[in-house]
Amino acid sequence: MEYKNIQLLLNKRPKGMPDDDCWRINNETITSIGKNEILIKVKYLSIDPYMRGRMNEGVSYAAPAKIGSPMTGETIGIVVESKSKLYEIGDKVCAHKGWQTYIRAKDTDLALTKVNDRDLPLSLFLGTLGMPGRTAYFGLNRVAKPKKGETLVVSAASGAVGSVVGQLGKIYGCKVIGIAGGPEKCGYVKDILKFDDCIDYKSGNLETDLKTACPDGIDIYFENVGGAVTRAVAPLLNVGSRVPVCGFISQYNEEDMLSAETPFHVLGTLNPKPKHRFFVVHEWVDEFESATNELAEMVLNKKILYKETITKGFENAPQALRDVLTGKNFGKQVIEV
Repeated sequence: MEYKNIQLLLNKRPKGMPDDDCWRINNETITSIGKNEILIKVKYLSIDPYMRGRMNEGVSYAAPAKIGSPMTGETIGIVVESKSKLYEIGDKVCAHKGWQTYIRAKDTDLALTKVNDRDLPLSLFLGTLGMPGRTAYFGLNRVAKPKKGETLVVSAASGAVGSVVGQLGKIYGCKVIGIAGGPEKCGYVKDILKFDDCIDYKSGNLETDLKTACPDGIDIYFENVGGAVTRAVAPLLNVGSRVPVCGFISQYNEEDMLSAETPFHVLGTLNPKPKHRFFVVHEWVDEFESATNELAEMVLNKKILYKETITKGFENAPQALRDVLTGKNFGKQVIEV
């Protein structure tokens, strides 16, 4: 049987916001697989802020995407061909193998993870039950180490990571203040997700509103944004505060990241300095399965709610990435292939 695989290859390194010329379409035909290989038909492609960093050539915590190779990204799909004892046709699999519609891989490839979907939507395993949800879980539990009664502030609070951080914070007994852009997102965070408050950073009163919402200061700031938001949070951080730095999306399109003001510049000037560090979810790779199971239980029991922006059409991935980088998406952004 023949399968037509469509790939979006990285064509050039962007300057600023990546335009369509940064990618090119490649078509290939897959006619067979080898011993111990499987073929996955991709159902959903994850779109995440970190992808912008991988398009750059510079030094980072992970290797840059290669020109001429599929753009970095995670997908979930269903096994349609198998010459493996480890996978059967019909198995659901997450694969970190880039932007493509079919994935041929060795069954021992570490980029593959078999999924027990428990009748939950497959797209969830790219969001709340995938890398973003695990990022929230480990960043909060292992880096921030929240205590009951503490004040937790979360930026990008309606997003894939921030929404889980805040809901976990409420479960753990924290006072949780979100920061998001616009009345719709703030209303969702406060009224649906049940954060104690949510500050609209677009309202022009960020510093004042944040100070009013946090009369006892801030014990934990979960950093997703950087820039003006970090500058507003910094003076309110209490002695003994912790700042897990997940990312700083407001600066991902800077042409010279080395000269850009990052959260580390802002936090580093404080006296005393809060305990802060950049973390990546793969530090806890051995615990992924248990964390995903714990999060799945919370979703099934409606303790954690989620929102997704599902865009149909593989060819719309570049625009979806631009939407994520400018905050146009609401919740987790995925492409339905």
